[in-house]
Amino acid sequence: MSETVAILGGTGPQGQGLALRLARAGVTVALGSRDAARATEIASSLNTTGGVDNISGYDNAGAVAAAAEMVILAVPFSAHNATLAALKEALAGKILIDIVVPLSPNDPKLVEMPPEGSATEAAQALLGPDIPVVGALHNVSAHTLNDLSSPINCDILVCGNKLEPRKKVMALVEKLGVQSYNAGNAQAARCIEAITPILIRLNISKAVPFSHAGLKIWAPDT
Repeated sequence: MSETVAILGGTGPQGQGLALRLARAGVTVALGSRDAARATEIASSLNTTGGVDNISGYDNAGAVAAAAEMVILAVPFSAHNATLAALKEALAGKILIDIVVPLSPNDPKLVEMPPEGSATEAAQALLGPDIPVVGALHNVSAHTLNDLSSPINCDILVCGNKLEPRKKVMALVEKLGVQSYNAGNAQAARCIEAITPILIRLNISKAVPFSHAGLKIWAPDT
């Protein structure tokens, strides 16, 4: 097995789907939650569902401690800053992968960006420059992640202020069988996170013949 990756908020739909995908790709997963008992219960269920044995449950602090280097934040935006503030000291020496989108609490077809410009930038401001924050996996639906019968149907845009952490995160997400692209520094998250409510709008629209669509980067025909 590879080094352990933590998922904070791993008991939510997106966190569970990501845990399953990573575990089936051979990554050891530390599933974090405010409730360690619930995390342990869900981890056991995911192991059964995915036919794996490399997902374990912890409270959030325990999941961070178990992570070799990478910690994925998959909590609702309402819990984003509080979760990071509580774990700031424990995150020293780690890379935080922020997949949170600041959707409007009143309308998921809209974003309400924080003063910093994006959730990724808010995380970097809160944690300080010594803990690299990389934004990724913003535009993948929970349904897509949990549907193990199909490959992930989108590309992944990765952004953050430090190049080496971006490269490490790109290598991790490519284990999911997707193409990742280096989208530049953390400010790019303002655009990337804002794509998600557009996809939500399209996916629930009766005017289009599909749902759970994702974003693809197409090269020009040659």
